[in-house]
Amino acid sequence: MLRRSIIGSLLLVFFAGQLSAADLATARPESVGMSSARLQKLTASMQQLADSKQLSGVVTMVAKDGKVVHFETAGVRDVTSGAPMKKDTIFRIYSMTKPITGVAMMMLYEDGKWQLNDPVSKHIPEFANLKVAKVNPETGAVTQVEPDHPMTMRELMSHSGGLTYGIFGSTPVDAMYTKANVFDATQPLQAMIDKLGGIPLLSQPGSDWHYSVSVDVQGYLVEKLSGKSFPEFMKERIFDPLKMVDTAFYVPAEKMDRFASFYTTDKDGRLVPMPGVADYSKPPVMPSGGGGLASTISDYMRFCQMLLNGGELDGVRLLSPLTVKLMRTDVLPAGVSVGPGTGFGFDFAVVNDPQLAGGYYGEGTYYWGGYAGTWFWIDPVNDLIVIGMIQHRSDNMPDVRAISRSLTYQAIVKE
Repeated sequence: MLRRSIIGSLLLVFFAGQLSAADLATARPESVGMSSARLQKLTASMQQLADSKQLSGVVTMVAKDGKVVHFETAGVRDVTSGAPMKKDTIFRIYSMTKPITGVAMMMLYEDGKWQLNDPVSKHIPEFANLKVAKVNPETGAVTQVEPDHPMTMRELMSHSGGLTYGIFGSTPVDAMYTKANVFDATQPLQAMIDKLGGIPLLSQPGSDWHYSVSVDVQGYLVEKLSGKSFPEFMKERIFDPLKMVDTAFYVPAEKMDRFASFYTTDKDGRLVPMPGVADYSKPPVMPSGGGGLASTISDYMRFCQMLLNGGELDGVRLLSPLTVKLMRTDVLPAGVSVGPGTGFGFDFAVVNDPQLAGGYYGEGTYYWGGYAGTWFWIDPVNDLIVIGMIQHRSDNMPDVRAISRSLTYQAIVKE
């Protein structure tokens, strides 16, 4: 019995040492009602995806009851050099930037800088005369009509204000975004706002959910409402307090050797570099609140744990628990959803019906992902956080989030 205790203690020390990069409490899975053997299935599955060259590499992390119980890597960071994937690898997190921007906005909400029912034009006068596009289904001709009501901040925070993206859709309004080059990275955020002010909305505000530039607009609002540059606000109010030491809008030279390469697959299924990837080696002219950050899995775990804790981590409080609850509450109108069983809060998707949403999730789980394959979810019912990071996008890529969902929840052996 003593020998078993000593071995268990040594294993825990070793395990904690392996996880020290997260600067978070660690524990054996059994101590939080999970099975080490069953959780090994997640490790093995990710390793198989890397070994079979379906992915170059992957890092996964699971926290239960406030303690990290799984932190594993597989594959390589760079296919050409063979540099292994490591626990401190830096990733382009793309749209996983959005929830962080949302937290910045809600911090300013707590500061009294804006209200949910404010017209967006109260804070962005360039949006005061926005019209709504009406498309003739036969000719494709676009006319502009008055909005039923001005887009509100609540709608802006939930992708229901009538904006679109321009890069994912094929509507006439998306074409206008493309023609105007709304995301011209050589110009500042103000240029984006000026362009959007001259393009009609895709739909009536509040009538539908449509993935959009809304969070890039929020990034602009963070600057305007705080009086600081967007990157400065994020660093001072979020990254530094949470000790997110590797999260920024660019990767400095001294960290470039930790930056993962981004891959797609060619017609023969071979991993090849993703074309047209932005340069992350210097600060951007237009920092994107919707998709501009690079980060590590440990940094993002600190962010997620803060949210699951109700806005606080390690004695540092960023938000009130009531504010976090606002963020993770579905605000879409009746009959509107993001997908089966899924609504949307403020910069998060929210699971309303776990079975319809794919099973397992606790009701109220909130989540999002990034263009290069990064993913996360926060399950307040099971006190669970799961994060995965890859740098891969292709038509036939594996559904890593769904795989990790099955293999994480099946490892929970005590409810």
